[in-house]
Amino acid sequence: MDRIESFLERRKPMRKTHVLYLMFLGGLFLMSCAGGPNIAAHTLDANGNLAGFWLGLWHGIIAPITLVISIFTNSVNCYEVHNNGGWYNFGFVLGTGVEFGAGWSTVWRKD
Repeated sequence: MDRIESFLERRKPMRKTHVLYLMFLGGLFLMSCAGGPNIAAHTLDANGNLAGFWLGLWHGIIAPITLVISIFTNSVNCYEVHNNGGWYNFGFVLGTGVEFGAGWSTVWRKD
């Protein structure tokens, strides 16, 4: 315990510039996650198909595998841009949640 207390006493207080720098980096990180408009939404792809809820659900389930494959090839994307909008997005988010449990542990947990 003495080692921890001595470390805390020797620690220099954080300067105002450090705090501003961390706030800038945090804001930059949050802005990088902001999505842009999808100009291909509600338009058919080359085969005349439009992705809907069920394809969004499937794409959400296989998203981790697709992400790894997309790193090594340019012919695979994680997200279908030719979709019907909200229903595809809902299926995609639901699919990613299904993959990772999405709170089912709290549903099936017995107290």
